[in-house]
Amino acid sequence: QVRLVESGGGLAQPGGSLRLSCAASGRTFTTYLMGWFRQAPGREREFVAVITWSALTTYYADSVKGRFTISRDNAKNTVYLEMNSLSPEDTAVYYCAGGGYYTGSTYSPGDWGQGTQVTVSS
Repeated sequence: QVRLVESGGGLAQPGGSLRLSCAASGRTFTTYLMGWFRQAPGREREFVAVITWSALTTYYADSVKGRFTISRDNAKNTVYLEMNSLSPEDTAVYYCAGGGYYTGSTYSPGDWGQGTQVTVSS
């Protein structure tokens, strides 16, 4: 249905920043919702952020609120995650997500990217 490809992952120092990108192709009209999840070793995959088509509505996990910013460029079929004030606790594989639905303060994606590694270490 929709192909999601993440980029921008890598190594950052504590307090540093990284910007992730996710390009969508295929049936992109289904991506009214797009967002990000992450999964650290030995941890369950957790929700990070989600954004609507208009970009006027965003939701963040409490653990990243105030530090991360999600945005999207519909002309480019791309969603971004600006990560600031990074800490080692942010180390994880970050997955782009699209489609699906958001209800009860829970985002349930219909499509997933392959993930990109983010490592925060000094």
